[in-house]
Amino acid sequence: MSKRYYIAVLVVLGLGLGAARGQEAAPTQQEPGASPDSGQPQQPVPAYGMDNNPAPPVSENPPISGLDTPNLVPHAAPLSYLQPGAHVTEAVDSNISNNLGGSAARPVTTAGGTLKLERLWRNYDLSLDYLGGFAYYDSRAVGFRQVEELAVDQRVTWKRTQLGIHDSFSYQPEGTFGSSNPVGESIGGGTVFFGGASIGSLGQVPRVLNVSLVDVTERLTPKSSLTVAGGYAFAHFLESDPVTGTSFIGNSEVSGEAGYDRVLGSHDQGALVYGYQGFRFSTGETLRTSVILLMWGHRISGRMDFRVSAGPQFVETLLTAVGPENDSRISAAGRGSLLYRFPKVSMALTYEHFTTSGSGLFAGAESDVAVLSANRPLGRKWDLHTDLGYSRNSRLLPSLCANGQNCPGVSANVYQYGFAGVVVSRSWGRNFRAFAQYQFNDLFFDSSYCGTAAHCNRSSQRQVGTIGLAWNPRPIRLD
Repeated sequence: MSKRYYIAVLVVLGLGLGAARGQEAAPTQQEPGASPDSGQPQQPVPAYGMDNNPAPPVSENPPISGLDTPNLVPHAAPLSYLQPGAHVTEAVDSNISNNLGGSAARPVTTAGGTLKLERLWRNYDLSLDYLGGFAYYDSRAVGFRQVEELAVDQRVTWKRTQLGIHDSFSYQPEGTFGSSNPVGESIGGGTVFFGGASIGSLGQVPRVLNVSLVDVTERLTPKSSLTVAGGYAFAHFLESDPVTGTSFIGNSEVSGEAGYDRVLGSHDQGALVYGYQGFRFSTGETLRTSVILLMWGHRISGRMDFRVSAGPQFVETLLTAVGPENDSRISAAGRGSLLYRFPKVSMALTYEHFTTSGSGLFAGAESDVAVLSANRPLGRKWDLHTDLGYSRNSRLLPSLCANGQNCPGVSANVYQYGFAGVVVSRSWGRNFRAFAQYQFNDLFFDSSYCGTAAHCNRSSQRQVGTIGLAWNPRPIRLD
């Protein structure tokens, strides 16, 4: 990693620590529908189902082996509303083509709209988030790029059972992990175990990413639960890098998890989980993993949620592109997460170690992924958001790029990717918000990328400064 990357990380950490030290007494909570001048986001007044019956309350302590993340704002009122929005930004990108060795600084213009729907009925609720627009890169090789994102979440609740159906789709010119794309962060999310994410990217290449999930939670007793989840994800690259001609490796993934949870006390849960992943790559290789995790979670309602899991992972590879060859290995896998809510600062920290698709650069990778983010209001109208992340990805299947031939992916053994960013925003009037953003990204390959070459570029660094204006009118209540 370069000195500039570590300096950027220290700056962002300093901002986050300074915000935490400077916190004051908890502010008075705003009622739903409060004025945006108060610094709080607008929310419509509570609206119940179309049959005027209240929706089932959101569980404040879901099973730790499931997909649900607990809400750190307890007893939130159920809301049904429609929230439109629009934004326009102007940025300067120091490496507009996102290629090794960098390129000249160029402007990037983006514009788009958003739509958020929350609809509650007696036994089920629907959540929908949409973002659509374009990005114009002032580069002859890149030009206009379309940006589309859609996340759908449908939940059906019975007395002891909950069914969830989820889908997250994105069409972007670059990856979603620490993306410097000023249109905004991905509206999808979730653990890297189920796929559907690019953990680092190279070049400006349109790609389609999608992950579909179905999960069921069955409460057996007041202290025990069963959870089952299954998913299908894919990544498809629509063209090669227009600057270097590099093509990337597409993939599809079938995954599943089954877990048994047990309440251990007023604040603690334990769980045993089995997980499966099956990868198929556009180059012909197949990769399968099985993982057994022992989990523990500790939660203090309204303030903190901590989860940790670890266990063995069994990896089986089948190299069909270069001939039948089976290979099996045993490694470790696990995940840890911490959500903490101070009086004025909210923070989230996650670490994961799993097998991933390789993000188009490798056909399968053993990945370590860590992300830290924090939010803090700076008064009635100002807000601060900081985040930083790091991933280390080791190749699982050998490179097919023998003798320097042109083939999909990158002929390195390890790549590392880090980012650090800060966003300051201010609300203007009732419906507008202005913001300024700085983002630093660094993609770095190990020395095997250069082969026998004495000198070669194996790092892509980007610095992006952005200013923008967002329009978010008052949410429309749905009865």
